[in-house]
Amino acid sequence: MASSTPRRRSAAASKGGQKPKAATQRASRAGASGALAAGAARASGERARRRSTPLIQQDGAPSSAPSASPAAGTPSASPAPGTPSTQKPAPSTPPAASRKAAPEAPAQTRPRKLHRPQPVAKAVPSKKAVATSGARTTRPARRTAAAPAGERPAPAAAQARPLKAVRGDGEVLRLPVPAPTTHVPLAPGIEELLKAGVAALRMAAESSGLSPEEVEHQVAGTLSFLRRRLTGDYTVDEFGFDEDFTEHAYLPLLRPLYRKWFRVEVRGIENIPSEGGALVVANHSGTIAMDSLMTQVAVHDEHPAQRHLRMLGADLVFQTPVIGQMARRSGSTLAANPDAERLLSKGELAGVWPEGFKGVGKPFSERYKLQRFGRGGFVSAALRTGVPIVPCSIVGAEEIYPIIGNMRTVARLVGAPYAPITPTWPLLGPLGLVPLPSKWIIEFGSPVETAHLGEGAADDPMLVFDLTDQVRETIQQTLYSLLMQRRSVFF
Repeated sequence: MASSTPRRRSAAASKGGQKPKAATQRASRAGASGALAAGAARASGERARRRSTPLIQQDGAPSSAPSASPAAGTPSASPAPGTPSTQKPAPSTPPAASRKAAPEAPAQTRPRKLHRPQPVAKAVPSKKAVATSGARTTRPARRTAAAPAGERPAPAAAQARPLKAVRGDGEVLRLPVPAPTTHVPLAPGIEELLKAGVAALRMAAESSGLSPEEVEHQVAGTLSFLRRRLTGDYTVDEFGFDEDFTEHAYLPLLRPLYRKWFRVEVRGIENIPSEGGALVVANHSGTIAMDSLMTQVAVHDEHPAQRHLRMLGADLVFQTPVIGQMARRSGSTLAANPDAERLLSKGELAGVWPEGFKGVGKPFSERYKLQRFGRGGFVSAALRTGVPIVPCSIVGAEEIYPIIGNMRTVARLVGAPYAPITPTWPLLGPLGLVPLPSKWIIEFGSPVETAHLGEGAADDPMLVFDLTDQVRETIQQTLYSLLMQRRSVFF
């Protein structure tokens, strides 16, 4: 009986201890739900104060927005599980009641920092839009020195279009249009290169003994010639004569030989008429027909009217590649009576070398001895057109390629009239093509008039032969006279 009494007491005590523990758990659950409700109310109140607070506040003005106390609505710390709580648990409050009671809670005021507005991005037009509209954004202009002399200005279209500047607030300002410039300088660097090139040419001319002004004139003429060739600004007559090519390309190539190598001396240039047709008849020699080329340069450069000598050549000249084309462009044509009469009828100055290949290919032992002048075809052409015949004697061409032999077999194989052997050819190979620097003299004799004989005189064979022999003897006697006056072959 006594033992049962303590057991009942311990059971009652254990029942009594379980009741406070359950109450403590319920109180902790209520405190947690109250803390959640208080946090939600505090967050909603903070959002309401931010909406009512102005963005910019005057300096020194106190903030009127209520501030929630950090202790308001904050529950006490809940005890750890298994530990008896020493404080009285807060009563459980529903969430709805907490949200309504939160704004009415007393707020503690505190100084609030000034709100700084964040910068707003401006709308900047793209490069494509600016280029399409013609507007230009405001950009601080750089202060630079004056533009150099070689700087190219802006295009005329960009100068004529008014300039625009866009402000930050969107306002468009129209700036004054700069005055257009008429001077278009060269690009930077080109002017300096041209000056350096001209200076180099002047130095080269002075070192070689030439006049700098003459060299500059030649360079300018060459550039102008290239421009005309590219644009097609030149004319060609019915015979293929290209005057622009002859004056600016063909004759300049021959002038160094004419002036420096052969040192040609011209006499009697006044016997060539300044206008109208005339026929120049000369002796032929030199293995290669250099005498005809030098005569052409002499007539153009020494005559006051700078007339072009239209030479009459053999068929082989025009059948040779490159040489035939250059001969056509330089004014040469076929040595036939129809072509010669057409040239003379138009008032051209024609030149003929009646000896032909017999005079050019004769051996050095027969130098300055004229060969037969053919059948007098040049005389009949002069008689039909009534133009004067001007005899021409050339000394110095016989010594440039002295012929000491002839390879007839080789000549027949290649279809040439002769295959010469000279002291330098073919022994020295290509160097044998360089002519010897002999001293030349070209003399134009008194003209033989044919106008008074009439057109019918061309059909009289005896008259034609007499005029042919007269011209031939005049040239031969002049050659003998010049050989006597010449001091040396090379001086």
